[in-house]
Amino acid sequence: MSQKQYEGSLDRRRAGILLHITSLPGPAACGDLGADAYRFVDFIQQAGFTVWQILPVGPTQSDGSPYQSSSMHAGNPRLISIGELVDQALLPAAKMPHERISDSHKTQLLHQAWQTFQSNPQREIQAELDRFITENTSWLENYTLFRALREENNLQCWWEWPASIRDRDAAALEQAKRRLSLSLDYIRFEQFIFFRQWMKLKRYANQRGIQLFGDMPIFVAHDSAEVWANRDMFELDPEGHPIVVAGVPPDYFSATGQRWGNPLYRWDVLERNGFSFWVDRMRTQLALFDLVRVDHFRGFEAYWEIPAAHENAINGRWVKVPGDRLFQHLHKIYDPLPLVAEDLGYITPEVDALRRSFGLPGMKILQFAFSGGADNPYLPFKHEANSVTYTGTHDNDTTLGWYLDLDDASRQYVDEYLGKSKEVMPWPVIRSALASRSRLAVIPMQDILALGSGHRMNLPGTAEGNWSWRFQWQQIPVDLAQRLRRRVEMYGRSGRD
Repeated sequence: MSQKQYEGSLDRRRAGILLHITSLPGPAACGDLGADAYRFVDFIQQAGFTVWQILPVGPTQSDGSPYQSSSMHAGNPRLISIGELVDQALLPAAKMPHERISDSHKTQLLHQAWQTFQSNPQREIQAELDRFITENTSWLENYTLFRALREENNLQCWWEWPASIRDRDAAALEQAKRRLSLSLDYIRFEQFIFFRQWMKLKRYANQRGIQLFGDMPIFVAHDSAEVWANRDMFELDPEGHPIVVAGVPPDYFSATGQRWGNPLYRWDVLERNGFSFWVDRMRTQLALFDLVRVDHFRGFEAYWEIPAAHENAINGRWVKVPGDRLFQHLHKIYDPLPLVAEDLGYITPEVDALRRSFGLPGMKILQFAFSGGADNPYLPFKHEANSVTYTGTHDNDTTLGWYLDLDDASRQYVDEYLGKSKEVMPWPVIRSALASRSRLAVIPMQDILALGSGHRMNLPGTAEGNWSWRFQWQQIPVDLAQRLRRRVEMYGRSGRD
């Protein structure tokens, strides 16, 4: 296919805010799809932004990382809004707590909503539930059985289950379906509620000119429904343990690299199956989001293979991937294909060529721009239109924290490059992002609020203390939306034709 057929998904200059759903305010243990999400859409619109970027929304595991999900299709039940269930008469108003709702309490309330629905099913919702189950059977049945079996086995990982269900013996699975039928019905309902609430929020955002920008990890978690159900597609031994795992070599973030631990794909099997694994995965993402960032895009050209027995990522090797054939196939089914490539880290000419051949926008991080002189590709004047510029991402320090942590010489260089602005940090960097040639500029909410290092979302290479940051409405100055809108309009990023 010709280059002209892959023109990229960024059609005009826009500005967006990066904020995960869990970082919203609200009464639950984390932000959810309730009233505060709608209020945030209103704030985005008032500020003149037209994109809301969100991290992956799948079910998280014990570390809370959205990049280690137990399903690549399912939604995270922690994000379900109890308030929405009250509004839908699935819970009485008296069940709406006035104090913080713990995760365990939310689970109890979700079960009560299911019991209410069973005792007096609303005809319209029942029809929607039946349609949801029918339309999503391809992934929903594996996920519900995986969840129910995991709970039955005291949350043990699937490779620690009894061999018959670990290895998906047909008779054992049929027995489990009968034994766990009540749990399976509840989990189907739970997923239905998540997607119902999600699509309602998406419609609200789209009607106000706001696009939802999602995030799709390239790899899937070892302890996930997809790996359990498709072991032949992954590099696993007969007991289900990884032979090799994913990660990246030593880089800016870590001197020993990052050992993510995800099992690696058997790309020969994926291709032999017509890339159906990726076709199905993309279908789910394009239903949830208007635009999707593909995390670790360079893994579609070659991935860093680490022996599973090694504790760090130093002694790995690059292994080639048929990414060109994959994207050609996806374009035959989904065209346009609204993807953004996370092309950070060790990027070779081959990776860049793959991205460009399919017109995929890359990423430019301004916190990476101010070293190495005028040849640094992250400097604003180096940006190309078909790209997304960030002050920083969820993996970076806040821009204020980054700036304050620079040595004196580096800080002086940043100040000089930005024209010794009279604005306080991080506003000069925000202004630089908005002024960039990139068609999309995205600012993390922490930078919008000018917050320091104590408010960063994630520190790569660490397992604790991440993914829990939240903002509060009282942190937003009354004139902030107006000030942001002025800057968005000044730099032609209102998203209008």
